[in-house]
Amino acid sequence: MDGLSKKEIEIISWLEFYKKYFFTSADVDKFTSDKTQRYNIIKNLLKKKRIIKLNKTKYYLIPIKAKSGSWSEDTFILTDEIMNGTDYQIAGWAAANYWRLTDQIPMQIDVYTTKKQGKMSLLNTKIIFHRTTKKRLKNSCAQKISGHTFQIQTKEASKEWMKSRNWVLKSLKI
Repeated sequence: MDGLSKKEIEIISWLEFYKKYFFTSADVDKFTSDKTQRYNIIKNLLKKKRIIKLNKTKYYLIPIKAKSGSWSEDTFILTDEIMNGTDYQIAGWAAANYWRLTDQIPMQIDVYTTKKQGKMSLLNTKIIFHRTTKKRLKNSCAQKISGHTFQIQTKEASKEWMKSRNWVLKSLKI
């Protein structure tokens, strides 16, 4: 709690009490008098590493019980929150591992989406966003982890992906 202002402690405590680990700046508005104060509080919490920015409007709260500031969250839940639950699917090695088609633990999470592309590193997890079309997202299904729904490539599509990977690996003689 060192280095946090009274207002910051109040906001973090409220968010944690109501289990709003994923929140928007609108949730902070209840504690501020204007946009400038809200901006400064969010900026300071980011700098103090008490929150992490997920997208333009959403943040993740590092719980108070994370004394050292390090914390982990399920990567599938993080991905769903980053994408606001729409127009994406988790695929690649992460999907193959989820469906138990491989024992290989994925080094990264491959996310196919219509919204963005690029790389992001959050809570020691590397997430790679690949641009795709809505048509290609149709081979996904909704699954749940800890009561949270996320989109993942179907088991059948993951099996096909694994077959294509095996062909590549055999042709390279790996």
